[in-house]
Amino acid sequence: MHRTNSTCSGPLMRRDFLKFGALGLGGGLVSDLLSKRAAAKELGRSSPDTSVIFLWLPGGPPHMETYDMKPEAPAEYRGEFRPIKTAIPGLDVCEHLPLHAQVADKFSLIRSISHTYAGHGDGMKHLLTGREPGTPEDFVTIHPMVGSMVSKCREDVHRGVPNYVAVTDPGREGIDVYGFGSAYLGPSTLPFIFAGDPSDAKFQVPNLALLPQIADRMPERLRLLDGLGRSSASRDSTTQMSSVSVAQSQAIELLHSSVAQQAFDIGSESPRLRERYGMHAWGQRCLLARRLVEHGASFVTMVLENPYQSGLPAYNAGTYNWDSHAVNCHIFNDLKQRLPIYDKCVSALIEDLYARGLDQKVMLVVTGEFGRTPRIENQVGTQTGVKQPGRDHWPNAMSVLISGGGIRTGQVVGSTNSKGEVPKDRPLRPTDLWATVFQHLGINWLDTNFADYSGRPLPILPSGEPIKELT
Repeated sequence: MHRTNSTCSGPLMRRDFLKFGALGLGGGLVSDLLSKRAAAKELGRSSPDTSVIFLWLPGGPPHMETYDMKPEAPAEYRGEFRPIKTAIPGLDVCEHLPLHAQVADKFSLIRSISHTYAGHGDGMKHLLTGREPGTPEDFVTIHPMVGSMVSKCREDVHRGVPNYVAVTDPGREGIDVYGFGSAYLGPSTLPFIFAGDPSDAKFQVPNLALLPQIADRMPERLRLLDGLGRSSASRDSTTQMSSVSVAQSQAIELLHSSVAQQAFDIGSESPRLRERYGMHAWGQRCLLARRLVEHGASFVTMVLENPYQSGLPAYNAGTYNWDSHAVNCHIFNDLKQRLPIYDKCVSALIEDLYARGLDQKVMLVVTGEFGRTPRIENQVGTQTGVKQPGRDHWPNAMSVLISGGGIRTGQVVGSTNSKGEVPKDRPLRPTDLWATVFQHLGINWLDTNFADYSGRPLPILPSGEPIKELT
């Protein structure tokens, strides 16, 4: 199959993009990325100073235990939890999200997004790309994840920090774990991704600084880069050569960037603020996300998957992610552990963005790949050995929290029917969410096309409109 120069053979795993910290043995991924950014600047392109924080809840959070409760539904639908009122009429949330209730004027809930893909692989890939997912049994994207789309559209952005960042749990930092692949947009649009718990006193960002053995060889590598540049000069135009030269200097600058050092220095935050977020992996990832966008990152993904870390022991009736089947966990007991941590970090992030005047610049989006079945199932748990309640996959209805980005907050967009089964009012698709995000980022989603593997131009989204109630 013929492929254009801007594409790659597929998503890269961590060992490939960790070359970021070593100039890719001769420019590599970083030089390629920065060459494109430099060329974009020379063509006069520019991007607005806006950004997105994307909190990813893999496994599928239950909409009827979080943001779309149905207290009047039959017991086998409504579950054990009850809603609590907020300052916004009609915007009720779960009783285990009391801090959400206090900041309800600063976010909006979308209750009517749905799709048709019930598997984790196809659900994640469809939600994250807006397109047909391809093979359902894996997480390898055939279309780029939205973060890579943003990275591609913002090749001109160079603010001293990685433009696209993702942070996960240890062992979960592979690009194909959640469908984060860049597909035909190539490796230069992959995130700077790493695993870590920023609440750990020993937390370090890998590859942010040169290792001693790499630093010792830096003069030799710079001579190699210079030689490559001189060789290219005989073939390339002055403009192209200028882009390569700028890319070389920017690659070095990034590795020694004081801005990047400051952005990742979460220890410089006050203990009081850190505690407000929660001294836990989830809380400190949310705080780190705020620091990164404050310092210029365009798209930051923080994965909030496993709550049983940072001192919280594994729970016999709990599960690793948000996949709350009865065989995996006792959904209500698991959520009693999970939701207080989630409540604290998300509400703190919302408060912090507004307190710092970042609510116009930064859009916060919080979602998983789908919701959970409205009717509760009861099965024997694999860990507990006893019958317990849970909910299965349900793409027919899900809830999304969105804040900042200059949107109209303190409202609910859309609704589901009385049992939380399907959208009742204002049915929306994932592409409507991403059109809203692209509009905030200043990306012309109507006229932007990417070349696929065969060179055929594809629109950035196959459909979708910005959600008018928010914009």
